[in-house]
Amino acid sequence: MGAVTLLALGNGAPDVFASVAAVRGGQPRTGFGAILSAGTFVSAFVVGFVAIYAAPFAVDPAPFIRDVLFYLTAALFLFYVYLSAEIFLWQAIGFVGFYLFFVGFVFWMDMGYNSGSKIKSAARGEVGLVNNLEVHKGLEEMDCEYGELKGRLEDRIKPKFGFLKVLQKIPKAWDVPVSVLLKLTIPQISPSEWSRFYQSANIALCPLALLYSCKSFMPLNHPIIFLFPNSHFPLWLVVLFGSCSLAILHYIVEKEPPKTEQISVVIVAFVMSVFWISFTAGELLNCLVALGVLLELSPALLGLTVLAWGNSVGDLVADVAVAKAGQPAMAMAGCFAGPMFNMLFGLGTALAIQTADVFPEAYELHFHVSIVVAFVFLLLSLMGSLLVVTWHRFRVPRFWGFCLVGLYIFFIGVSLIIAKFSV
Repeated sequence: MGAVTLLALGNGAPDVFASVAAVRGGQPRTGFGAILSAGTFVSAFVVGFVAIYAAPFAVDPAPFIRDVLFYLTAALFLFYVYLSAEIFLWQAIGFVGFYLFFVGFVFWMDMGYNSGSKIKSAARGEVGLVNNLEVHKGLEEMDCEYGELKGRLEDRIKPKFGFLKVLQKIPKAWDVPVSVLLKLTIPQISPSEWSRFYQSANIALCPLALLYSCKSFMPLNHPIIFLFPNSHFPLWLVVLFGSCSLAILHYIVEKEPPKTEQISVVIVAFVMSVFWISFTAGELLNCLVALGVLLELSPALLGLTVLAWGNSVGDLVADVAVAKAGQPAMAMAGCFAGPMFNMLFGLGTALAIQTADVFPEAYELHFHVSIVVAFVFLLLSLMGSLLVVTWHRFRVPRFWGFCLVGLYIFFIGVSLIIAKFSV
C-alpha cells in the first residue's frame, strides 16, 4: 500500500512538479515527453537492468498483472486523448480519479492478502526468518565492502598539494549556503536537532514561501488595507509583518525543545519540502527551455531525454540496489506504480488545472510525432513484459532484460532521428 502512496509520491514528486511547470508554462509537449520517456526509461531500461542482474526470479502473479494492466490501461487512455487533439476537464479529472481507484483496489487486495497470510504465517515463519536473515546479512556485507572500498579510494586520492585541498573544499563551500537556506525554511522534525533561531526563522519565512508558490492565483502585490483605513500595503508585506511578529514572539517565549516530534512540524516540513521540489523543477524547466533555444532543439526532445533521465535516474539506482540486496521482485514491482503515479496524478493534475482555465471549452493538444513514438514504445515495453513474464509462468528470464535495454536504446535512436529531421 505504501508503494502506491507515500513511496510513489516521494519518487515521483520531481516528475509531478516538472509536468505542472511545463504545462502551466505553455510547454505541454515537454511535459508529455518527460512523463512518457520517464515511463519508458523505467519500464524498459530499469526493468531490463534488474532482469539482467538478478534473473531468473519469480514475481507474485496477482500484483504483477494488476500493476501492468492498470498502467497499460492508463497509457492507452492518455494515448486516445492525445490523438483526439483535445482534452476536457472531466477527462483530466478522470486521470486523477483512475489513480485513486487504483490505490483503493490495491488496498482491497492487500486486505485480502493479509487475511490469507495470517493462516499461512505459522507454516512459513521459519522460512521467512531465514530469508530475512539472508537479506540482512547480504546488506551488511555490501555495507562492509562499500566502506572498505571507500576507505581505499580516499587514501589513494587524498590530496597532497595545497591547490588540490582548495579544490576539494569548493563543494563544501557551496553546501553551506544551501544547507542554511533549507534550515531557514524547512523545520527540523527531530527534537535533538531543534534550534530556537531556526524554528523562529521557519515561522517568519515559511508563510512567505507558500505565498510565493501561490502567486499564479494571488498576486504578491495585491493591495491590502492594513493598520490604517486609507493605506494600502502589498500582500507580501502584510504576510511578512504578521509572520515576523509571530517569529519574534516564539523566540522570546520558547526556550526549550519539544520532548517528542510534533505532527504540525512534520506537516510543515513536508509542505516546504514539496515547495522546494516544485521551485527546483520550475527552474530546471526554464534551464531546459533556454538550452533548447541555444542549441535549436525541440522541447519534445528535451523532455524525452534530459528531463526524463534527470527525474528517473533515482529509480534506476534505487531499484538496482534493491535487486542487489536480494529482492529483485520488489525492485521490479516498484517499476510500474511510480511511473503510473507520474502519468495519472502528475500529468493529470497539470491538465486539470489547464483545462479548468478554459472550461467549458476543451484544451487543445498539438500533435507531434515524437510523442506518438514515445507512446508506442511505452506500450510495447508494457505489453512485452506482461506477455513474456506470463508465458514463462511469472518468472523473469534474463534474455528479456537484454531485449528491454535494446528496446530503449532503439527508442532513443528513433527519437533523435525524428528530432533531426522534424521542422
